[in-house]
Amino acid sequence: MGPPGAGKGTQAKQIASEFGIPEISTGAIFRSNVANGTELGQIVSAIMAKGELVPDEVTVGLVTNRLAEPDAAEGFLLDGFPRTIPQAEALCELLDGSNLCIDAVISLVVDAEAVVQRMLKRAELEGRDDDNEETIRRRFEVYYAETEPLMAFFREHGRVVEVDGMGEIAEVTARILAALESEAGV
Repeated sequence: MGPPGAGKGTQAKQIASEFGIPEISTGAIFRSNVANGTELGQIVSAIMAKGELVPDEVTVGLVTNRLAEPDAAEGFLLDGFPRTIPQAEALCELLDGSNLCIDAVISLVVDAEAVVQRMLKRAELEGRDDDNEETIRRRFEVYYAETEPLMAFFREHGRVVEVDGMGEIAEVTARILAALESEAGV
């Protein structure tokens, strides 16, 4: 968890690799569909261009299908999901039905202005049309209004592990691994 540009995707890849589990990124799934011109991609493209969230039912369906794949049977790391309370409730219901549970929810704590600058740089390097300053700031607004309440949801379940997300990639990865071991017993 964390605001847009906090390094969630970068850290998800590092942590998933460390544990030998798949990293399941809703953003990557959406961008792939957009790039391939699928029906879902056309719907998602218009939504993402406005900096808004893809509807819960679409996102939950994609994640449910992905978690049913064999490589996720022994564990997985979710990146960009859940983002809303209904998505979190759907995830908990899905996991309960599979006798699985959430080991930890990593929350990357970052400086918002530094992250805006990081995202603008990423947009320039990666040619991402969805990362212009107006859209980035809108995504922050959406995050704080709609996604941040998830922290309270997951705190109720005792699964949140807050980690300083500022600094070099390796430093943040080391902090996450240490926090998972000491606070979540993972």
